[in-house]
This record gives sequence, C-alpha cells and structure tokens, in this order.
Amino acid sequence: MVRQDDRPPFVAALELARAAAYPPGEYVGQESFMRAGEIRQLASRAGIGPGVRVLDLCCGVAGPGRLITAESGCRYLGVDCSPSALEIARQLAGDLPCRFTQAEVPPLPDGDPEVVLLLETMLAFPDKEDLVGHVARALPPGGRFAFTVEEGRPLTQPERARMPDADTVWLVELPVLAAALDAAGLSMTWQEDCSASHAATAAELLRSFRADASAIAGQVGERALAELVAAHELWVEWLGTGRVRKFAGVAEKR
Repeated sequence: MVRQDDRPPFVAALELARAAAYPPGEYVGQESFMRAGEIRQLASRAGIGPGVRVLDLCCGVAGPGRLITAESGCRYLGVDCSPSALEIARQLAGDLPCRFTQAEVPPLPDGDPEVVLLLETMLAFPDKEDLVGHVARALPPGGRFAFTVEEGRPLTQPERARMPDADTVWLVELPVLAAALDAAGLSMTWQEDCSASHAATAAELLRSFRADASAIAGQVGERALAELVAAHELWVEWLGTGRVRKFAGVAEKR
C-alpha cells in the first residue's frame, strides 16, 4: 500500500489505470472509490458554496478538494500528514484558490471551518469517538461534517492477516458511529448507501491495475503492486458480499 514518502511514484504509476477505471467525466484525480458525481452530491448536501470555509482532512493529492473548489467557489483548506502528497496537490491546484497545510489529525488545525470533509479515510482512525469529538469542537453551531464511512463489524484476525496495511483499516458499525456523533453534538441530516457503486469502482480499478501491471510494477516494484492488487481484491469481495458497506453522510452541529 502507499506510504507517505512513496506518493509521487504511486501517483504517476497509477494515473492511467485510475483514469481508465471510471466512467467518462467521473475521474478527477481522486485516490478512492468515489465518483465525481458522488463528490458533487456530498458537497451539495453539506451546503458547500461560494465563500463557505471548508476543511478537508486527509486530503492526499486533493482531487475532490480541487473539484469542489473549482465548482463551488468555497474557501478551501486541505490537510494531510504527507508532505509529498501536498506538494503534488499544490502543483495540480494551479491557480485555484486552494490552501494546504501539513498536520497529523487529530487534532484539527485552526481555521474556523463551516464544513469539515473526511472522504474515504475514516477507516484509518481506530477511535471514531475521539475523531468526531475533535470535528464537533472545530465546528460552529450549524456547521456540517461531511464524510464517507466503511461500515461493518471489526475485522477478524484472519481478515486482518489478508489485508495489507491492516493497521489502517478500522471498520465501524453504523449504530456505534451514530452514537459517537450524537454524543459529540452532531445530528445526521443525510446519508446514502454507496456500496453498489463503490463495489463496481473497486472492481474496475482492480481490472485496470491488473491490465497495467507491468508498467505499474516497473515504477513502484512487484511487492507494492502485489499489495495493491490484494487490497483491491478484498474490497471487491467485501463490498460485493456486504461484509463491508459504504455510506456517505452529513451531520450538523447542534
């Protein structure tokens, strides 16, 4: 899987395969299973528009953030722990009014956000209660937390043994997440099941990575390719069978 100091070669190695995996117009540089239409829908549900202050946690190279900024006119700040990812994000942002800062999350950086985004990375946080508590404290009353979440029972030890970088895969059941949000003063205002579309995207990505395997391995190595394929095989299996479900949601600060 991708380590933070390996981001530049991975971005270059996977670009063609990623672009080929999405329907026309749906690839915008994202490093996830979300399609552009899903990103737009979540941004709309969260009330992102001109001048709205948006804090994008774990933004990576900020494909979704760049799309949202270009189309909404929001005031965007992307945060990630990887300096190489942020350097790529800055280059790709060009003249867009995007700002980026390097930081570990939590805590959240100062910035008085009206919307906090967390796209496709909630699974990396073992303590969801601590995470949403930090998000809630950063938001004013009426502020929104817009996120995607990988829903399911915690991985078993055999499942963890099969998943590369299993220490970054912490599933959560929806009632547990709902209780954490409520305890932090956040009320769900919208949610949508994205499992079917994300299963389809994961399958197309897996197909593209296999088709471009020689070129990818030539840039990142055989071991990294094997781990990438193994992880996507599991996501295809888990999303396809319902072992894991994917949801997009918006919660508002009371």
